[in-house]
Formats: sequence, C-alpha cells, structure tokens
Amino acid sequence: MSQISDCALLETGSWFMFESPLVYILSVSLQVGLLLNGFVLKFYISQTQQQASSSLMVYLKNLTAADFLLCLCLPLRITHYASSSGILHRLHCSFGATSLYLNMYTSILFMAYIAVNRYLKIVHPSGTHVLQTVRSAHIVSMVTWVFLLTLTITYNIMFFITHKPLTSYPGYCGDFFSTSFSVLHKTFQISCTIIFLSVFICLVFFYYSTSRRVLQAQQTQLASSEKLVKSRRNMLVLVSIFCVCFVPYHLVRVPYAFLWKSSVGRLLYYLKEVATMVSVFNVCLDPLVYFFLCKTFRAHVRKASRRVNNPNKQTRRVRAATSQTNEL
Repeated sequence: MSQISDCALLETGSWFMFESPLVYILSVSLQVGLLLNGFVLKFYISQTQQQASSSLMVYLKNLTAADFLLCLCLPLRITHYASSSGILHRLHCSFGATSLYLNMYTSILFMAYIAVNRYLKIVHPSGTHVLQTVRSAHIVSMVTWVFLLTLTITYNIMFFITHKPLTSYPGYCGDFFSTSFSVLHKTFQISCTIIFLSVFICLVFFYYSTSRRVLQAQQTQLASSEKLVKSRRNMLVLVSIFCVCFVPYHLVRVPYAFLWKSSVGRLLYYLKEVATMVSVFNVCLDPLVYFFLCKTFRAHVRKASRRVNNPNKQTRRVRAATSQTNEL
C-alpha cells in the first residue's frame, strides 16, 4: 500500500502540494457549514411548536437537513486527502462519493421545489396550487429522499460486489471499477447530469418569467410591483447560489467520467476536485436562501445579532430581574 501505482494521478510531492489547500479549505467549510446550518436547525426546531408550517418551510427544512448531512460527510473526504490508506480510499470512493451525490442532488431538487413554490406564488398570487400545500410538500420531500437513498444504496452494494482488488494505492476511484460497474457508473453520471440540467433550465425560466412580471407591473404601476421586485431578488439569490456551486462541478464531472484514462485525465481530475470543493460551499451559502425567503428567520437573525452586539443590555435585564426576585 505504501507505493503509488503506475496509474496514480500524480507523483507524491505534487499531489501533496495540491491536496494540502483542499484539506484546509474543506476544513474551514466544514466548520462554517456546521455553525450556520446548526443555527438554522435550531431556529426550525424552536419554531416547530410556535407557528403553522407552510410548504416553503417544509422545503427549506429539508434543504437544511441535506446541507447538515453533507457537513457530517466531509470528515471522510478530508481524511482521504490527508491519508494514503487504501482502506480510507476505498471508503471514500464508495460511501464518501455517494454521500456527496446524495446530499448534492437532494439540495438541487429542493432548490427546484423552492423555485417552483415561489414562481407559482407570483403567477397565481390569489390561489393555491396543489404543489403549494403542506401535505404535498411533505409527500414530495419523502419521495425525494427515498428515491435518492435507493439509488445511493444500490450504487454502494454494486460497488462492493464488483470492485477489483488492488495491491497498490490507486490514483483514481475508477481503478476500482470493473467493466460492468463502469457502465453503471457512467449511466449514473448521465442521469445525475439530466437532473441538474432540468433544474438549471427551470431556474433560468422562473427567473426570466419573474423579471418579465416585474417589468409589466412597473410599467402599469401596480401596487404589488415592490413586492414583485423582492420576489425577483429572492429568485436571483437562489439562481446565483445554484450556478456558483453546481455549474462548475457538472461542466467537469461528465467529461472526467468518460476521459479519466485519457491524456487529459490528470487535468480533469484537478478540475473535478476543485469544482467539488466549490460545490461544498453550498452548505455555507444556503443560509442566504433562508434569510431572504423566510421573514421569520430574518427576524430571528436580527434578534440574535442584537443580543451579540448588546450583551451588557441583556446582562442588565437579567440582573434587574434577579434583584426584583430577591426583594420579593
């Protein structure tokens, strides 16, 4: 296991220079992501008994859950970069990779559901579409998780049944793949790319339609134009985060799946790992979606900010309450 195989991607020294920044950046992303998504989860838990849920809140909660689970999966990827263990590499190529896929495409789909929800709210502001009901939101969320979990479990089972035993440390996860599993892997990548492209086209269409609606409202001087401007801003935030985090990854991932053995395989591997790191930033950027789309969450953040900025005021209140209690 101590020797690098001839098919390894890089020489030891150059690979160390490449992986060290990845370990550092992913570690920072992990800490920030846990902090932000932990704060969001705490907010949702505190709000559970205080107000009736909505379909938007259901989708936002599931998006938060996907981000939090991705944070829990990052230590395996970080350990893989920092270690040359063949066992860790095998775990990374199976559980680590599929966990990334699971949470990435869960986030992508829930972003799509949020966009559909907001789009219908703009197009049919006086009515409620079936996709906007709380019950349908719960059903869609459950079906999404079950569908992606089934694919993930199936992929892992096939990997361990068919993977090739190696006597040296592999440079690519593809070195583990048998011929039959390579076909399954490429089919899996194509299917994931179709999901991504479908959501991407929908998001662009929703933003374009929202912008047209805003322009029409401003031209006719409708009273709701200011509200529509905010809706367009919210849609822009959603589309921007989606593009920044997921477009670079998919531009590289599909070519790499087919060309990793070619002369450009080394370059594509570098690009794929950097693009994967960028996609992980999703766990740090998604709280912006919650902040702009959820009025209650904005109020919660501002309240928490005031507490942090004015700790003396909070302390005085506690002392005053304690003093009154002692006097009684």
